[in-house]
Amino acid sequence: MMLLAEASSGSDASEILSLFWAVLAVAVAPIVARAFRGFVPDVVVLLVLGMILGPFALDWADTADLETISQLGLGMLFLLAGYELDPQLLSGRPGRVARLTWLASLGLALATISLARSSADFTARIAVAIALTSTALGTLLPIIKQLGLLDRPLGRAVMAHGAVGELGPVLAMSLLLTSRNVGAAAVVVALFGVAAVIIWIVPQRMLTGMPGVGRVFADMAGGTTQLPVRVVMVLLLTLMTVAEVFGLDVVLGAFAAGAILRRLIGPDHPTMGHSLEVLGYGVFIPIFFVTSGMGIDVEAVVGEPGVWLLFVVSIAIARGLPVWLSERYVPHGANLPSPRERAQLALYAATGLPIIVAVTQFATSAELMSNELASILVAAGATTVLVFPMMARFVGTRADRPPKRQSRADLSE
Repeated sequence: MMLLAEASSGSDASEILSLFWAVLAVAVAPIVARAFRGFVPDVVVLLVLGMILGPFALDWADTADLETISQLGLGMLFLLAGYELDPQLLSGRPGRVARLTWLASLGLALATISLARSSADFTARIAVAIALTSTALGTLLPIIKQLGLLDRPLGRAVMAHGAVGELGPVLAMSLLLTSRNVGAAAVVVALFGVAAVIIWIVPQRMLTGMPGVGRVFADMAGGTTQLPVRVVMVLLLTLMTVAEVFGLDVVLGAFAAGAILRRLIGPDHPTMGHSLEVLGYGVFIPIFFVTSGMGIDVEAVVGEPGVWLLFVVSIAIARGLPVWLSERYVPHGANLPSPRERAQLALYAATGLPIIVAVTQFATSAELMSNELASILVAAGATTVLVFPMMARFVGTRADRPPKRQSRADLSE
């Protein structure tokens, strides 16, 4: 009994120590990002700090000790993505063009990978292709807001392609990264959709048919109760559990939970939105990125700089190039007329990281991808978050510069 107690005490101490280092990294990251005047995104700092703390560097923290809280962070990240996703962005001709553009990106990425690694397992090639064609809308949204682009044509275009760049990979993971054939996987996804609709209808009927329920939620929304936030966590874990039971990735369940939440309370609910952002971005989501950084093999990335650079270029080509071509040559009624804006859109659309992390985690656990390759791919995704928005801002800044004044000598001529 004493030996069991000592073993349990040692395990708890290890978990608390890992959590301490992770939380310290979470607190330090925004300060470091601010020191770089916002040019280094907070998420990149979190990944780097995770790399330093993880088993491939200082080995001060263990990913196994943070697995549960990391999964909650992943769930919160995609719940907020689903909650922020405006369904209107996926409708109409611009939405249809954005969907077709993403499918073209996936086809281009898969064809390129198949030519380069024809001997690799097909599911492994699909995993890399999905990772190369994602868009980090949740990461881009604060940047777009900060630059005042959200209500401008460029901002709306980024939101449309970003929405498809998140939803498309999530569905592709559920349909293609599975041991089932595509037809069987589609049936399972459809059954999951039915379950999600049922889970949505029950609280919807309660809110509309029983006004007292809404008053109870309003009365218990503050103070030490925070009932709505607790119910949202139940909704999140319910959908993630249903996805797990159906053999699907929990990311799909989290995304569905966010979409259901948007339908239940609407997008303009400041109290709920603020509470979820505090809970998600304050604790769970940063720890998810720190834990993801712990899984990056630093030696693998440093030892294969050519592969890392190749992945960065591949993401730019596979995701950014089709977006630029569609915006330039496929009329949809809201095309960006400026070449600089089209270049900015392509760079923003090629910015991807959360889906890359989710895909590589699934692929490594399913033994479809080595940890070394996954590390390089995540490092490439972090590079796109660091470099591509910065390049887009530089292109936009040059476009906004006033024309150079002519000198008096030029005017006299």
